[in-house]
Amino acid sequence: MENNTQIKFENFTFKYKSQQEPTLKDINFEAKKGEKIVIIGPSGSGKSTLAKAINSQIPNTFDGDITGKVSILDKDIRNSSIFDLSLLVGTVLQDTDGQFVGLTVAEDIAFSLENDNIDQDLMKDTVSKWADRLEISNLLAHKPNQISGGQKQRVSLAGVLVSDTPILLLDEPLANLDPASGLATMKLIDELNQKYNYTIIVIEHRLEEALNLNPDRILVVDEGQVLIDSTPSEILKSDILEKIGVRKPLYINALEYAGIGLSNIEHLGSFENTYLKQNELSLVKNWADNIEITNEDRKNNPILTAKELSFAYDKNNQILHDVKFSINKGEVVSIVGPNGAGKSTLAKLLCGFLRPTSGQIILNNRDTANLSIKEIAEKIGYVLQNPNAMISKTNIKEEVGFGLKLRGASDEEIEKKTEKVLKICGLYPFRNWPINALSYGQKRRVTIASILILNPEIIILDEPTAGQDYRHYTEIMEFIQKLNEEYDLTILMISHDMHLIQEYTQRTMVFADGTLLADTSPKELFSNVELLNHASLAETSLSKLARSIDYDPEEFIEKFISYERGKL
Repeated sequence: MENNTQIKFENFTFKYKSQQEPTLKDINFEAKKGEKIVIIGPSGSGKSTLAKAINSQIPNTFDGDITGKVSILDKDIRNSSIFDLSLLVGTVLQDTDGQFVGLTVAEDIAFSLENDNIDQDLMKDTVSKWADRLEISNLLAHKPNQISGGQKQRVSLAGVLVSDTPILLLDEPLANLDPASGLATMKLIDELNQKYNYTIIVIEHRLEEALNLNPDRILVVDEGQVLIDSTPSEILKSDILEKIGVRKPLYINALEYAGIGLSNIEHLGSFENTYLKQNELSLVKNWADNIEITNEDRKNNPILTAKELSFAYDKNNQILHDVKFSINKGEVVSIVGPNGAGKSTLAKLLCGFLRPTSGQIILNNRDTANLSIKEIAEKIGYVLQNPNAMISKTNIKEEVGFGLKLRGASDEEIEKKTEKVLKICGLYPFRNWPINALSYGQKRRVTIASILILNPEIIILDEPTAGQDYRHYTEIMEFIQKLNEEYDLTILMISHDMHLIQEYTQRTMVFADGTLLADTSPKELFSNVELLNHASLAETSLSKLARSIDYDPEEFIEKFISYERGKL
C-alpha cells in the first residue's frame, strides 16, 4: 500500500541556539496527501517555528538543538538541503514584499524556473498558464510594488506553483490583507487543493477567516506544544480557544449568547458550512428580540473639519476629490477602504505632511494652511502601522521622552511626564528595557506613548491591530478605549479589522477611489453588502446569521454590540 504521509513530526523538540528553553516541545503530527490543515495559536506560540521545520529553514538557516525527527515525503530535514526540500514544499511568506525578486510580475513568477535552467519557451508557457489560473495575466508587465496586497499574494502563490511542489505552506497569509482579499485567497487555495490535490498547511491566528479554507483539521499550538489536533467542529465546540486567546467566529458567540449548546450542533465551521436546525434559529431570534439597544450620545463639538478637500501629486494623479466631513471632540472614528482609496493621504494632509491642492482643513477653528507642521503636531499625533519605522532610540524611556527633548523641555519635566505616560501605557515595569527586547504589541504601545506624552488632542492610528493575536489586540484596543474615555482624546483609526470597527468605533468613514463614499455607523456598514464590497471588507458571519432568521442585519448587529458592551 502506498504511503500517503507527506509531513511527519515524531517527538520533535527544537531549541534555538540563542535561547535557554525549547521553542517547540515534543511535537507529533502527520499530514496526508491532499489534506488542508490550519495551525493556529497566539503570538509566540511556536507556529512560525513549526513552519521553519516544514520548509527546512530549521536546521539549514536557523541552527539549534534538535531531538526527535521531521520527515517531508520520507526525507529527514537534518539530512536534506533547502534546495532538496524546496522541490517538495512551496512557501508563501506573511510579508510578500520580502519574497519578490523580479522587476516585473512575470519575472518574479519565472524566478525558480530560471534557476532550474528551464527552456525559455516552456518557461513562458508555464508562467502564462499559472497567471491565467490565478487571474493575474493582466499584471504580468507590472512592477510588484505597483499592485495591491491581494494581488501580491497571488503573484507569490504563482511563483511557488510553477515549480509544481506537492506541499504548499502559507505563513500568516491573511496578516497584511483586507478581509475581501483574505476571503478570496482562502477560497483560491481551497480550489487549488480540490483541483490539484496539494497538501495545504496554513499558519494563522485569524481563525474566522481561515475557516473559509474549509480545513480538514486544525492544530492548536501554544507554548511550543500541540494542545489539540482535531476537526474544526470539535475545536469550535471546546473551550480551548478562549484559554489560549484566539477568537471564535462571531456567529458562534451569538449562538452561545442565545443559550444554544454547541455540542448539539452536528457540524461547525465557517457559517456557510454550519447547519442550524429551525429550533436553534428560533432561539437566536428570541435572544435578539429581548435585547435592549443602548444608544450612545452623538457628540457634537467639532474639533476637525474638512471642507471640499482635494489633493493631487500632479494633474494626472488625483488622490482625493472634494472630501467633506467634521470630527467631534472625543469621537472614535474608523476610516476604511481598499488600498489606494486615499486613506493614508488623508492622514498626511490632516497632519500637515502634505498640503491640500484645494479646500481647507479646520483644526480648532483655525485653517491649518496658516499653521506649521510643528503647530499641527502639537494637536494631532500620527502613529504609523509599523512601529519600527517610528523608533529611533534603543531604550524605552529614552524613546518615549525624545519628543519632549526635541521641544526643549527640562530634564525634570521629561522625567516626570515620561514616568506618568509609561504608567498609563502599562510600560513602566519595562522602562529600562532595550526596545529590541519587546514584542510587536509592546513596541506599538511605545510608539503610542511617545505621541501621548506630547499631549495631543487627536491621535491618528494606522492599522493599530495589524499582525496581532486576539489577546494583544484586546489589550491594545482596551488601552486606546481608556485613553478616549479618561482623557477625552479624539481617535481616528485607519483599519481593515472588522472586529475593531464593529466593537470599538462609533462612526465609520468609507473611502473608495479618492472620494468619501459614506459617513455612517458600523452597524449600517456591516449590513450593507454593496458598501462592504466598495470598502474591500467582507460580509460578517453575524450579518449572515441575521439573514438566516429573517432579521434586519443592521438591527441584529446593533443588538449584538449592545449585548457585548453590556457584558464588559
